[in-house]
Order: sequence, then C-alpha cells, then structure tokens
Amino acid sequence: MVDIPTPHNSAVKGDFAKTVLMPGDPLRAKLIAETYLDGARLVNNVRGIQGYTGFYKGKRVSVMGSGMGMPSIGIYSHELFTLYDVDNIIRVGSAGAIHKDLPLRSIVLGQGACTNSNFASQFRLPGQFAPIASYKLLRAAADEAERMGLNYMIGNLFSSDTFYDDAESLADWDKMGVLAVEMESAALYMNAARFGKNALCICTISDRPLLNEGCTAQERQETFTQMMELALEIAPA
Repeated sequence: MVDIPTPHNSAVKGDFAKTVLMPGDPLRAKLIAETYLDGARLVNNVRGIQGYTGFYKGKRVSVMGSGMGMPSIGIYSHELFTLYDVDNIIRVGSAGAIHKDLPLRSIVLGQGACTNSNFASQFRLPGQFAPIASYKLLRAAADEAERMGLNYMIGNLFSSDTFYDDAESLADWDKMGVLAVEMESAALYMNAARFGKNALCICTISDRPLLNEGCTAQERQETFTQMMELALEIAPA
C-alpha cells in the first residue's frame, strides 16, 4: 500500500473507516454525512464524488458516492478494498421494482445480483459466476429491518448495464423471481468476492417501471432515509 491518492480519490491511507456506505448520488452521500455523522470530514471530492468520514453513535463510518453503473462502482470499490483497507461496503441506492408487491419507498435487500454485464469476464472463470451478498451483513440487515418495522423483501436484484433497454426485458426477469432492477450491485459483489471483503446492497424502490410510477429526482436524493438509517445501524465498526 502506497500512501498516495489514486486518479479518482484524493484521500490518503487512514482517511476511510473500515465500513463505507455508497449511494450512487454524491449529493446523497453529502446528505448522509451532514444528517447522521458527527464530526464528518470531507476526505475526497475528485470529480465531485464526495467522500466523508465521521462517527455514527460512536462508530467510525465513511460514506462516498459511487456514480452510476458497474464501471463506476467497480473502480471506487476496487480502490477502497485494495488501497484504503476498507472491509465492508454497503450500497444504499435506488432501484426499480420488478416484483408486483414492492410499492414505492419499500426496501430490497439484495441477496444476489443477476446481470447482463460482462464484468465477470476479467476473472477468467471457466463458467458463470453468481454474485452474492455477505451473509453476515445480509443477516444483520434483515434482523434490523424487522426491529425497525420496515416494509422490505429479500431476494435477487438485476444489475443492468443499460438504463434505456431497447429489449424491454424486465418481464423476463420477473418470471425468474428477480425483485428489482438497478445498475451497480453485481460489480460490487464480484469485487468483494475477489478481495475477500464484505458487501451488501440495500435499495429503496424509486420507481415501478412496469406500471409507469416513480419518485422525483429530489425525492430520491432527500427522502430515502430508512435505508440510510438501516445501513448505519448495521455498519461494522
């Protein structure tokens, strides 16, 4: 480990806590830091991605945006895991409901991530890899969600490389029991597996694409607080 920043991160070794919450939106990272963390300090702002470290109920915790898509979270999670000694990344993002019983603002805990991405090809495996969450984090999140009385489901996410999908294939994932679509989880889970780390994706349902329902951009940024509080409660120190 060299004590220098990467091209995407100006923090130095020790700036990040062992657990990092990663929303896609950097403004959501700023909101989490300002709302929930004591003594929050900006440790990275390269490309406006905004990474902060502070304390939540005495636990040292960091939060940093991941940007949109698997290439982006793939870069940031790789660097956090390998260059900044981060052990746990909890994605706190938005997702589109595929399952009919997921209303707006309900929560999905991603136990696995199906994908149409070619991200896994870099690992040169003689077959297809099934990206899954850390059971330790998943179990803790499920127990805490029960305690908090949240409306949540546990199941597979679909991590898509395409936001505007010309094939319009969500119904095909629905028939396989996939709960929601987003764009980051598979890459995060694969990087965690590769480096022996822990990852979990906690997503709030921001829209229901099969029913043409959705929240505004401002609502996505500012009102998805339950998943933030859930992630902070289970964040390992």
